[in-house]
Amino acid sequence: MRGDATFQTTMLSLVTTDDFIPGDHPIRRIKTVVERTLTKLSPVFAQMYSHRGRPSIPPEQLLKGSLLIALYSIRSERQFCERLRYDLLFKWFLDLNIEDKAFDASTFSKNKQRLLEHDVARQFFEAVLSEARRKRLLSPDHFTGDGTLLESWASIKSFRPRDGNGPPPGEGRNPDVDFHGESRSNATHASATDPEALLARKGPGKEAKLSFAGHVLMENRNGLVVDLELTQATGTAEREAALEMLGRLKRRRRTTVGADKGYDTKDFVTGCRERDVSPHVARKRRHSAIDGRTVRHTGYGVSQRIRKRVEEIFGWMKTVGGFRRTRYRGLDRTGLAGYLVATAYNLVRLSRLLAHSKTVDVVA
Repeated sequence: MRGDATFQTTMLSLVTTDDFIPGDHPIRRIKTVVERTLTKLSPVFAQMYSHRGRPSIPPEQLLKGSLLIALYSIRSERQFCERLRYDLLFKWFLDLNIEDKAFDASTFSKNKQRLLEHDVARQFFEAVLSEARRKRLLSPDHFTGDGTLLESWASIKSFRPRDGNGPPPGEGRNPDVDFHGESRSNATHASATDPEALLARKGPGKEAKLSFAGHVLMENRNGLVVDLELTQATGTAEREAALEMLGRLKRRRRTTVGADKGYDTKDFVTGCRERDVSPHVARKRRHSAIDGRTVRHTGYGVSQRIRKRVEEIFGWMKTVGGFRRTRYRGLDRTGLAGYLVATAYNLVRLSRLLAHSKTVDVVA
């Protein structure tokens, strides 16, 4: 029997947003970890705002919103605020009622500097890591380092001579620029849109783009990101960032770090040994800095096999997390977004690990 469409709207309802979220939805496990970590950061949030004046949007909601942007591949903060008007899952994750209005997209930009000044994104990232450490999900001894290029928001047309003697642009909003016969390099040119972005390419024969360099340090047990660094895209940025992240590790015994052939240089291998780290780096065919005392151990082969999982991190951050091209200008704001996307990745991994394993809490 065909049913009839009814046009009578419901006047009163006794349901909440929680009633619409399935009990086995993975976002529930993610929200549990997020709320526990944000509670720990409450003293930091209290220092960010004045005790007088009109109440602002809670920073907890801004951080949760940033996670949803990465988790659900939202293109922009403006699109997120538009979707927040009608998406009940988004409202539930931000602890909003059904009838609550979405906040304006300018709230993100207005609070960005406040988050940068108090280093909130990094502290949030480390608080989530502490939850994984409490569940004994992190390896304290074996790590993998790698880097990738992140396309900047600046157009290649903004890459102009530093002395101002460049070819005149055409007319219109998106003018044509003739670069034929002009030699361009980072030493003589700079982007007018984002001066911190440098011209770089992934390899021989690849096109050069204005980019930043993103670096991660992965623990080898479950593939979680334990550290993140964003730098300018220079030729030595990967090795320098890896040594910097290894120096920040809190460890009690000798550790190992796996890496590809790009790290097989004398300065990187020497730097690792000075930090009491065994460099399990893929060897070059000629002039390798890795000698027989490293490759003879069984652990070297294990590191070479596991190190390829770091590409899963970059793949998720660029495709799902929308971090293939940054939405912001400058190292600081792009680095803040990088920490939030890496935190979202760790939360997805934690959700799956907690669902399929029996973990024991460790009291620090």
